[in-house]
Amino acid sequence: MPDQSESKTAIVAALAANLGIAAIKFGAAWVTGSSAMLSEGIHSLVDTANEWLLLLGLRRSQQPADARRPFGYGKELYFWSFMVSVFIFSVGGGLSIYEGIEHLRHPEPLGSPTWNYVVLSLAFIFDGLSFLVARRTFNKQRGRQSFWAAFRASKDPSVFVVLFEDASDLLGLLIAFLGVFLSHWLQMPELDGVASLLIGLLLLVVAVLLLRETKSLLLGEPAETVLLHQVAVLARAEAAIMRAAPPLTSYLSPHEILLVLPVEFAPDLPAVQLTQVVARLRAAIQAAYPDVRHVFIQPTALGEADGSAAPGG
Repeated sequence: MPDQSESKTAIVAALAANLGIAAIKFGAAWVTGSSAMLSEGIHSLVDTANEWLLLLGLRRSQQPADARRPFGYGKELYFWSFMVSVFIFSVGGGLSIYEGIEHLRHPEPLGSPTWNYVVLSLAFIFDGLSFLVARRTFNKQRGRQSFWAAFRASKDPSVFVVLFEDASDLLGLLIAFLGVFLSHWLQMPELDGVASLLIGLLLLVVAVLLLRETKSLLLGEPAETVLLHQVAVLARAEAAIMRAAPPLTSYLSPHEILLVLPVEFAPDLPAVQLTQVVARLRAAIQAAYPDVRHVFIQPTALGEADGSAAPGG
């Protein structure tokens, strides 16, 4: 998984690109009167605000645990990523669709398309560079997984949110180009409004995907199956543990897992030895998986049907 410095690099690259691009898009929209270009300016402005919110979430999530938040502030990143998704949906998608409808109701011939083409070309270059940075960071995270499998499994929204934003930027630029080009070529200014509508719909689709994933992270996702199985193996290696139930886990941040392991100890186990077993098992789990920051071994009585791991000697 990429560390937070790599995630921050991807966010900063996207923020710098979108801030400059938003300014020149709004300038071109003002000169030419293009609805699609105005929608693209709104798109880039929303993305700029989104990157700032992601940086805020990343910084706040690094606060150390205290009395008010004994498990730390890791979920701050998930909360602000969720807010980014809401922002894309309501502001980006909503305003673009509104602008497209208004242009369809009151179509006006566009001015010279030259500025639009220049701006779209520059924006495509800068957004493309930002996309490459985000994709490189995401590829480090996904390894050999397919794109969609890695997206669903990712616990770091600061990476996949930026990747989806940059991808939608590039698609939006292509739509805006077609809208401007066809409006002039066919002398149909309504097509520029259609392009704005399509950009808005694109943003809504991206926002819904991100809302679903960030909501799941905010509510708490369990650790990977491989980790759960390995924890059971480690519990099984302890002769003093008779049975162990499946571990209960939840991601508190991209690199912070809470784990509760219900186990049944041998009935005649002395208290001192029980403490040693708990300490040894906790150390073994955290050595195998450093992201497991909080380990709670819960002594309990498990029946044969309830226990999933028995000692192997």
